[in-house]
Amino acid sequence: MFRFEKLDVWQKAIVFADSVCAVTATFPSDERFGLTNQMRRASVSVSSNIAEGSGRSTNPDFARFVEIAYASVMEVVSQCYIAHRQKMLGDDQVDTIKQQADELARMLSRLRNSLREPK
Repeated sequence: MFRFEKLDVWQKAIVFADSVCAVTATFPSDERFGLTNQMRRASVSVSSNIAEGSGRSTNPDFARFVEIAYASVMEVVSQCYIAHRQKMLGDDQVDTIKQQADELARMLSRLRNSLREPK
């Protein structure tokens, strides 16, 4: 088992990506290379950056990748608002993604802070 696979935050990030992929599956086909692709890439980036950062040799390096993962979560939230305004996402779908994003953001913040603490 790799180091990142043991992290609850990585596991939540995988669920988050699953949720984003599921809600974007209903987007219009003309959005396939637009908002659909952008939201999916940003959501996948969260777990990917956690995994990549865990492979770095220092905690400050890992913390930087956690910051990038956090930014990707924020990107998805912003894109949810756009998708909602364009009538591609319903209120319940946005609420679900935002709740998952909120939990993930808190977990990422805690991980980042713990990586920055002196040993």
